[in-house]
Amino acid sequence: MSYNHKLKILPLIVIFLLILECLLVDKASIALAASSSTTVYEQRIIHSPDGIGKYYMGREIAKVMGYTGAGWLERPSREGEEQPTKIVNVLNLKPNDVVADIGAGTGYLSFRIAPLLTEGKVLAVDVQPEMLEIIELFKKEKNIINVEPVLATLNDPNLPSESIDLALMVDAYHELEYPQEVMQGIVKALKPGGRVVLVEYRGENPFIMIKGLHKMTQKQVRKEMQAVGLVWRETKNLLPQQHLMVFEKPNTNS
Repeated sequence: MSYNHKLKILPLIVIFLLILECLLVDKASIALAASSSTTVYEQRIIHSPDGIGKYYMGREIAKVMGYTGAGWLERPSREGEEQPTKIVNVLNLKPNDVVADIGAGTGYLSFRIAPLLTEGKVLAVDVQPEMLEIIELFKKEKNIINVEPVLATLNDPNLPSESIDLALMVDAYHELEYPQEVMQGIVKALKPGGRVVLVEYRGENPFIMIKGLHKMTQKQVRKEMQAVGLVWRETKNLLPQQHLMVFEKPNTNS
């Protein structure tokens, strides 16, 4: 075959290979879509800049506030804006309770709860080692020994089975990258009859000046908690801008 003839055939070969590649990619995309439809999550290319493009039960998951935002968690105005003292007061804690503060951050709530647990403890759970280092620092400064930092993973709170009486999440649930897996781990860690208390900015109110993905409606929260077997008990709207929702793990022993 002459050199000129080879040059004429070469573009045809390239075109054939491109067509073949497109067909293979298309088949792979179809297979991937079929596989994704059987999972609980959906990934979208076009999404909010405040989210990660991953959807759970119709809700886009918000981006995580990193440890660089620790100062915001400890801001002096937080008591007036969110009234966390009211959160602690309505938890109805017993002295020997074991409380898991999920997404504990700097331990802002953990250190307010710990003094009430004279025979119990707080497990300050977070996925960021830097946050847990801050908690260790505050433990020494405040001389509080019954706060135990726990390093979780994105899909596992890393808590022993039936070890906690209460799981508290304040403005954290909406950022969980694997909400179903984490909640399943929390349900497993709860003692029968144990409670989950979720505090989230009210998504029903457009006048609450928090980014949309960092707010949740009560309807959405109840739907997602029901999916992991938790039973809604009550919603307290005693906070200026947030729902406080109480769920319970059914006591199958009764």
